[in-house]
Amino acid sequence: MTDLTPAHTIKRSGHWDNAHDCCVLTYDERFLRRKRLLTAHNEGFLVDLPHTESLNHGDAFQLQDGKLIEVIAAEEALLEITGDDLGRLAWHIGNRHCPCQVEPTRLLIQNDHVIRDMLGKLGATLRDVSEPFIPEGGAYGHGRTHSHAH
Repeated sequence: MTDLTPAHTIKRSGHWDNAHDCCVLTYDERFLRRKRLLTAHNEGFLVDLPHTESLNHGDAFQLQDGKLIEVIAAEEALLEITGDDLGRLAWHIGNRHCPCQVEPTRLLIQNDHVIRDMLGKLGATLRDVSEPFIPEGGAYGHGRTHSHAH
């Protein structure tokens, strides 16, 4: 791994331009500290960040040589949730600490049979979809949160 160009810095969406290449990552893959990744054009690079980061669609890795590699959210198997009381359904999803993409007419979550069963019992309309997953970030900072410390 030592011959790979390292990326020690993240540029957040809207704070960079002119990407050299991109890499397509799932929601789970966009949470990392140190990992070898491949770009869309099969160029390897080493992510070596000071601490674990939650990356969003549109962020970029800045390689040591200055090149930028854009982060693209990959399509993945998700559960689309619609219904008459979307706020109530969102509350139940949040109460189970599930990442959730909130849109005006639907919610998207990772497909989980236990949550699917619960939502069905609550009257939700459920549909399997394959889309990029870009859930809401944490309330106390950028990206995912793991505690209520602030």
